[in-house]
Amino acid sequence: MGFLIISLLTWIIPVIAPFTPLSAAAKAGVITGAIVFAEVMFWAGALLVGKEVAAKYKSYLNPKNWRKEKG
Repeated sequence: MGFLIISLLTWIIPVIAPFTPLSAAAKAGVITGAIVFAEVMFWAGALLVGKEVAAKYKSYLNPKNWRKEKG
């Protein structure tokens, strides 16, 4: 579960990076690196916790499912 949480938190970096005083090339590198790192952490966590847990976690993050009523 730790890898999945790290993956989620890593997605904050591409949102914040454009507002930093870094050069454009550095921003592009940081954003690309963060996205790749987040995906690697997600899939590593998915392998460790299992397919069902990873699918459920990913469905929580899908904006299409945010307004659906449960029941």
